[in-house]
Amino acid sequence: MVAYVLASWEAGDAEAGGRAAILRERAASHGMTIHELGESTWLGVAGPRPPRLLQVGPWLLIGDILDRRRHFATGMAVVEDEHAYERKMFRRLWGRYVGFRLSPRGRIEAVLRDPSGSLDCFAWTASRLTLVASDAPDWLVRATRPDWRINTRRIANALADPLGSWAHALVDGPTALLPGALLTLDDMASPISLWRPDAFARYGDQDVIDDAGAAERLRNAVDEAVTGLALIGGTLGAEMSGGLDSSIVASSLARSEQADVRLWLNAYGPDPEADERPYAERLASKLEVTLTTVRRSPDLITEDMLVELGQGLRPRFNGLDAPNDLLLGRLWSEARLTSVMTGKGGDAVFVQSATSEVFSDIWRSHGWRSVFSPALPALARWNGCSVWSLIAEARRSDRTRTPPSDRTPSFAVPAYPTPPPHPWLAAGDDLGPAKLYQIAGVLNGLTFSGASPQTAVVDLLHPLLAQPVVEACLSLPTPQLTLGRRDRALARLAFRDRLPAEIADRRSKGEMTAYYGRRIAASLDVLRPWLLDGRLAALGLIDRGAAEVALDEETLIWRGGFAEIMITAALESWVREWEGRLSTAS
Repeated sequence: MVAYVLASWEAGDAEAGGRAAILRERAASHGMTIHELGESTWLGVAGPRPPRLLQVGPWLLIGDILDRRRHFATGMAVVEDEHAYERKMFRRLWGRYVGFRLSPRGRIEAVLRDPSGSLDCFAWTASRLTLVASDAPDWLVRATRPDWRINTRRIANALADPLGSWAHALVDGPTALLPGALLTLDDMASPISLWRPDAFARYGDQDVIDDAGAAERLRNAVDEAVTGLALIGGTLGAEMSGGLDSSIVASSLARSEQADVRLWLNAYGPDPEADERPYAERLASKLEVTLTTVRRSPDLITEDMLVELGQGLRPRFNGLDAPNDLLLGRLWSEARLTSVMTGKGGDAVFVQSATSEVFSDIWRSHGWRSVFSPALPALARWNGCSVWSLIAEARRSDRTRTPPSDRTPSFAVPAYPTPPPHPWLAAGDDLGPAKLYQIAGVLNGLTFSGASPQTAVVDLLHPLLAQPVVEACLSLPTPQLTLGRRDRALARLAFRDRLPAEIADRRSKGEMTAYYGRRIAASLDVLRPWLLDGRLAALGLIDRGAAEVALDEETLIWRGGFAEIMITAALESWVREWEGRLSTAS
């Protein structure tokens, strides 16, 4: 993955300039390529694939920048204010980038983050330098000694609602930018959101199209994202899990003339329900590509793996499956790939959960008239319930504001007061619950761009979380994305001619619960002391007695909770690492 550090200082400040020179040498010694942007600003970049630098108007963009083929939301008004240029730029360009605006004297004065959020962005001041970076590695913290403090309340909030934690850093000091936000560095506490997912959800209410037109919009967006990322990805690998989402990406990738795919890979689990090779082989045959298969790693979780989860300015939730990440990283490296394309994010944007919330969205729009919708009996059949229970739940959903977190550990001490929802979800009072869950899924997709053992050797590309696909899917009502009857129905319709019928019509999906459950249970000798004797327990953020019960092999078998345990383990790692890191820096 791309990493960057920008340092800027007041021209003529000899002391700050000297510190910047020392920091520049440190950055170079840690593998960064240095670009001099002016007499008082330099930029260091690193990663498996060198990022592009492109001047667009007053902005220097760093990363992957692509022109939009078309934009369906031509009727969507652009706010004509002092940031109208940037809003229009978000319409005209897409990719994975951050932007810097320099003053006439070459000092940074503003920064923005692209709507996909693939590159993280933090800004802070230290040692009379203004710093903007994708992360704060140990060498950077030691060199600049920022006056930061761990925010215990934010840690508690992250336990209660991991998604909400992405609005801010878990330390007081750096300002975190949301995707699509702009920060003027004279006012670091107040980034301005120029792009928001709920705006596209609301636009869909006025931009009504039929199912055929919606399927074409979705297909065009996926093809644009896959083709664009393939163009800049270099030598590619592609995940081919056998599921619908990765199959859609693979079917688009196989049609792209720009794609140089060297390895089509299926990683299968040891259980029948986790082995999707038959589906992947059927897809490979239809696409006329050669499939390589590899058995998922049997390795257990080690303390070294847990330590790695705390190394970033954000906990490394993308590295929770470290044994498989290490295995895949070795395979990508042996194949000499620069990038790998995945199908991650499809569950969210295509609406994988055709649950009762979809009817609740219809109810919110049409009230009692929705009882005549053909989606009512179809969704009742799909969910195995009565139409009356769907109506009753829809009526209750009128009081629902934000989707509850499904990742809160049972042993977390309840945060008080209740943590505020993420800003993307806080302004959704007029949106139905299924649409809010879709936005929450897009937000969760930001974790897939975080650091992991794989990203150390290849650039992971997630076209289903790229801006063209996210905007297209957010603009379509959830009843249309499910065609009022089943999960990801519109995506199935849009790509039916490219996929084997066994995948397009498949009702099940691969199930890895037993596989991950056995790993967690077999790793309890490491996980139990990590959590029971750790800093979260000492700070009173987890109930040690409840955690002891949850970290019991029999309890795990009957209750599960594997993801929650690993998320808590990552937060524990983060607190341990950053308490030591900030103590040393100070």
